[in-house]
Amino acid sequence: MATRSASDLTVRVAGLRRAFGDTVVLDGAELSIRPGEVVALLGGSGSGKSTLLRALAGLDPEATGDIAVPDHFGVVFQEHRLLPWKRVIDNVALGLSGADARGRAVAALTEVGLGDRGQAWPAELSGGQAQRVAVARALVREPELLLLDEPFGALDALTRLRMQRLLERLLDRHGFAALLVTHDVDEALLLADRALVLDGGRIAEQLEVSLPRPRHQEDPEFGRLRRHLLDRLGVPATG
Repeated sequence: MATRSASDLTVRVAGLRRAFGDTVVLDGAELSIRPGEVVALLGGSGSGKSTLLRALAGLDPEATGDIAVPDHFGVVFQEHRLLPWKRVIDNVALGLSGADARGRAVAALTEVGLGDRGQAWPAELSGGQAQRVAVARALVREPELLLLDEPFGALDALTRLRMQRLLERLLDRHGFAALLVTHDVDEALLLADRALVLDGGRIAEQLEVSLPRPRHQEDPEFGRLRRHLLDRLGVPATG
């Protein structure tokens, strides 16, 4: 089982290992995230991206290694995982305590643009709205670290772009650190300060993304970094 200890905003992972039977997915992986830094984790299908994130979130007792994360962190998955029998406001406030719990939930919903949808049922929401609620549910806990496991992967292209912009604004406003697991190279370059490539159970490459914000895909440097990451991920050039 992974050894976990308290930390400040910095994430530290050393010697992380996880095997499923004879298949070793993580083989001594090491990772660090600086205070307020946004890190994107890329890798091929089955490379262990989500496995690593689940270990950081304390959701995989079979993972072994040393993990240090802040006490206060939030998790957003690809599926919103809202409880269908609870209204939106109650989903956001789930697990909160204190007299101001409901007010905090309303404030979090307002921040993601859904302040007027608190009494709706999850089934009444669009996919993008449901993911906004999932983000609000993480934000309401005032995290020092946000763990995002392909949070926009199931959304259409336009909604995905809007959610990326929302996340960018929230990161700028709150300054929390974030680990973004994604298969989308453009998403990584739009949002992250650093992009990591997971291969062979370890972090095989780290790429600083020093592009000025707001970032644009038409920027020649953006294109160069995209091509570099695609090459590293084994995606051949077209044309």
